[in-house]
Amino acid sequence: MLFSPMTLGELELPNRLVMAPLTRVRSGKEGIPGPLVVEHYRQRASLGLIVSEGTYPSRAGRGFPGQPGLVTEEQLKGWANVTSAVHAEGGRIFAQVMHAGRVTHEDTNGGHQVVAPSAIAIDGETRTYEGKKSFPVPHALGTDELPGIVQEFVTASRNAIDAGFDGVELHSANGYLLHEFLAPSANQRDDIYGGTAENRARFVIEVAQAVVDAIGADRVGIRISPEHNVQGAVELDAADVRATYGILVDALAPLKLAYLSVLHKEPASELVQDLRTRFGGTFLLNTGFGVVTTREEATALVADGHADAVVVGRPAIANPDLVRRWREGLPVNEPDQSTFYGEGAEGYTDYPAYQN
Repeated sequence: MLFSPMTLGELELPNRLVMAPLTRVRSGKEGIPGPLVVEHYRQRASLGLIVSEGTYPSRAGRGFPGQPGLVTEEQLKGWANVTSAVHAEGGRIFAQVMHAGRVTHEDTNGGHQVVAPSAIAIDGETRTYEGKKSFPVPHALGTDELPGIVQEFVTASRNAIDAGFDGVELHSANGYLLHEFLAPSANQRDDIYGGTAENRARFVIEVAQAVVDAIGADRVGIRISPEHNVQGAVELDAADVRATYGILVDALAPLKLAYLSVLHKEPASELVQDLRTRFGGTFLLNTGFGVVTTREEATALVADGHADAVVVGRPAIANPDLVRRWREGLPVNEPDQSTFYGEGAEGYTDYPAYQN
C-alpha cells in the first residue's frame, strides 16, 4: 500500500511517501534558492509529495543563516525554477511556510525585532551570521499586531502559489511561532490568545482560516508536533495537550484542508490516532527525529491504517531515488549528518541513484 496512489487535496500522488521539510541552509544570505537547490528538489521528484524546507514569510521570521524566503521577487524567481524542475520530472511540491518566532536572533534576521507570543527567551544558543549567540528575549506581540502576522502568512502563501508550488504547509510544529502560541511554556498571555487551551489554539486557527480563504483549502496543509518538546515549546501536561490539540483539530476539520501532518514518536498512540479521527481527512505521519524511519516501519504505518502517507526525512536526504529503492528492496545510501547543514553540493546533490 505504501506504493499505491492516493488523493491529497486536488493532487493525485503516485505513492504514499512524502519528503519531510528539511532545513538545509543552502540559499545564501539573500535567501534565494539557486541552481543547487533546484537540482536537490528535482532529484527527489519521484516521491509522492515534496514539502520544501521551512521558508520565511517575512524578514523578521527568518530563523537560520542560509534559509530561503518567500518575500522578495528574486526569491520567488528562484522558487519558480525549483517548482518548474520538479513538475518537469512529474513531481508535486508544497512550500512549508515557517515563521521562526523567537527561534532566531537579530543577527540572523537582518536586525528585525524578534517576536513571540510572550517575552520569554529560549534557554540556549542559536547560529547567526556572527557566530553562536544566546537567544534574545523576544518582543511580546500585541493583540493589534497579530493581524499583520496573519497577513504575512497569507502573502507568503500567495507568493508560493505564484511561484508554482502546488500548495503550502503551515508550520505549527517544533517550537516556531505558531507552535509557540500552542505551548504553555512559550505562551503566558492573559488576553484571548493565552491561558486556556481554546485561547492558545486561537491564533493558529485564524492563520489557517486566512490562508484557506486566500488560496483554497485544497492547497493548504498543516504540520503539528504535540509533545515533541524542542526549542522551548514544552508540553508535559498530557491532559492539556489533549485539550489544546483536540480543540485545534476540531476547528481545522471543517476547513477541509489538504492534509494534517503530525510528528510524534508514538504514531499509534491514543493521542495521535484520536487527532486523526477528529480531523477526518488526509493524515500524514512522521515518527520524529529520534529514530530514522525504516522501510518496514513506513510500510506498517500505512498497512495498519495509522496514516494515509508517511513523511520521511533522512532516507530522502541520502536517497534521491528512495521510492524505487524501497519498492524494489534495494540497498540504500546512509546519510552523512556532518553535511546536513552548510554550503555546497556535498551531502546535498551528490548522493547517487541506484545503479543496476
